Amino acid sequence: MSEWIRIQENGLHLLFEITETGDVRFLYMGLAEAGAEYEEWPEKKRAKYRLVEVHASGENHNDHHGSKHTGTTPGKRLRLVKLVDLASSSVAGEVGRRLVWHLVDDVTGLEVRSVMQFYNGLSVVRTWTELENKGAAPIGLEYVSSFALTGIDSGGLGTREEKIRLSIPHNTWYGEAQWHTYRLSELGFHEVNEFSMKRLSYGSTGTWSTSQYAPMGYAANVETGVGHVWQIEHNGSWHWEISDMTGQLYVQLSGPTDAEHGWWKELQPGEVFESVTACVGVVAGGLDNAAVLMNAYRRRIRSFHADNVKLPVIFNDYMNCLFGDPTTEKLLPLIDAAAAAGCEIYCIDCGWYSDGEWWDGVGEWLPSAARFPGGIEEVLDYIRSKGMVPGLWLEIEVMGINCRLADKLPDDWFFMRHGKRVIDHGRYQLDFRNPEARAYADSVMDRVVGEYGAGYIKMDYNINAGIGTEVGADSFGDGLLEHNRAYLDWLDAVFARHEGLIIENCGSGGMRLDYALLSRHSIQSSSDQTDYVKNGVIAAASSSLVTPEQCAVWSYPMQNGDREEVIFNMVNSMLLRIHQSGHLAEIAEESFKLVAEGIAAYKTYRERIPFARPVWPLGMPRFNNGWMSFGLADDEGLLLAVWRLEGESPTCVLPLPAEWKQVDAEVSLLYPSEGPAQWGWNREDGSLSVQLHERKTARIFEVRKKQ
Repeated sequence: MSEWIRIQENGLHLLFEITETGDVRFLYMGLAEAGAEYEEWPEKKRAKYRLVEVHASGENHNDHHGSKHTGTTPGKRLRLVKLVDLASSSVAGEVGRRLVWHLVDDVTGLEVRSVMQFYNGLSVVRTWTELENKGAAPIGLEYVSSFALTGIDSGGLGTREEKIRLSIPHNTWYGEAQWHTYRLSELGFHEVNEFSMKRLSYGSTGTWSTSQYAPMGYAANVETGVGHVWQIEHNGSWHWEISDMTGQLYVQLSGPTDAEHGWWKELQPGEVFESVTACVGVVAGGLDNAAVLMNAYRRRIRSFHADNVKLPVIFNDYMNCLFGDPTTEKLLPLIDAAAAAGCEIYCIDCGWYSDGEWWDGVGEWLPSAARFPGGIEEVLDYIRSKGMVPGLWLEIEVMGINCRLADKLPDDWFFMRHGKRVIDHGRYQLDFRNPEARAYADSVMDRVVGEYGAGYIKMDYNINAGIGTEVGADSFGDGLLEHNRAYLDWLDAVFARHEGLIIENCGSGGMRLDYALLSRHSIQSSSDQTDYVKNGVIAAASSSLVTPEQCAVWSYPMQNGDREEVIFNMVNSMLLRIHQSGHLAEIAEESFKLVAEGIAAYKTYRERIPFARPVWPLGMPRFNNGWMSFGLADDEGLLLAVWRLEGESPTCVLPLPAEWKQVDAEVSLLYPSEGPAQWGWNREDGSLSVQLHERKTARIFEVRKKQ
């Protein structure tokens, strides 16, 4: 007789079957209690509902699977030896119930621990898999799932084509956070049998974790109104796939794999391997609600930084400003202007360490005497004298091929493949598993922070070092994974050593927008986009991938820009983190006043941002929208940014969240303080009508309930 285990936690319902032989089947995860029909299913069907998939070299991949990671062995042989249920756990800031499934493979001696961490008040579970070799011989690992669930399309009477929508967050340089929602047939996936060889597979290979997609997905059942949302929390290679078996869809999440990323790990007797972490939530409603749930979860798992509470305004002199050509002469008037505008941090961007062209010569991180005749300390001290925190740009993980230091260092400092140093875009990749390389990075950080007094670091990363490294590794992918983890350990140590230091995460904008890094960094660059209109679209969608208080957005008024261009630029950033730039010392007086007004307005409400939930009245913004809107809702009301892009009509009606229906509300123009703009509150359906007579215009409104 099987044992049936029902878990109810934070609104989530999970159903497991434990057979007499100890086989664990993960049958259901949803918002409603699972019905009795699962117990009536044929044994052959229930046996497919794996809790974890693990495949080892030399084992039978016992399934008609094609490229799918199903039918793995010893995954299919695992039997449960115990279930540890910690009703309330607090581990590294995690608070909530934790389940640990202890399974063993009697053939190899492999012990697998599948961990499920719940979070009080959130309908999510964070999962990972631990493997320990308790046998006498090495075990070659090719695939380990962090999460596996079959039946994500359960519920409702319609066909899969009718009821399932899959939302994918496309991501690229200059084009971050672009969600598209598909019927499965639009992706070429059809119901052709009770199972398919085809899969929908998404992932990333290398050191840029989000250069094509964010490590997320959302599968919604539009008939039942419930969906599954997930994210993979890793700063390297990752993979997720959806396909079908036994007539239902499954989703599997993992870090690097042998087939997709060249990852292979020889687990020695007594050795333990831990997969990357992932999070899966279940939510009622659409993609917007899924993003709100994930934002609440992200706020739980990240380290505390005062930066995420204070939200200081940052000036950075790169974007549509100095573009990596700083000198003392150019910086001093910009520093004056940034301080006068109300900025609180001034970050000198790239170029400060080189007399001229610097791209392939980076690596020593010593100030250029030609750029700073009085020393860089003179400029940093001047920033402090203006009441701002000084900052500097670094790209600590790389060394240019023309850096004088690079030829003096041994090869094991760097990524190596086929006996050669890996070169990407004129740079070598430092290997942070190497203690000497880490010590060198420490010396740079300690000099920049300790000697120069930088309180802010823009940590950029502008290459993709590819599949990995062969030095001291079982495979290229194994070397990459261990490097990824060593870099995170190094970062943790830097934060511990330099209390209060702010380190911005930047990877050519948003090319490393993952919560392995963002659980540590307090601030993330959203994009390198230089077109302020396109940048607005990215900014308005970014809180689907990163919390608003971590999301830095450029505002860069042009020297010849008009009033509406300046306002549009400011609105892009004012509900997130203001990353001010532009030639503030050279723009028109009226433009400067609009910048200063926006910053002053931001300071009146920024304390609300870390606790607010994002809303998208017109749906998730995309580049082809005529209008778009993004807001932040809290107990005080609603802060709402509205953009007219190329919309034909000058009027747009914004449907607000359901709680605003039949509410007497007052609406005020928050920025700019003067129009032109018209608006009207529609009480019955809780919508806001906005009229903007020019294309490429934007405004911020505040909506409050009348007292």
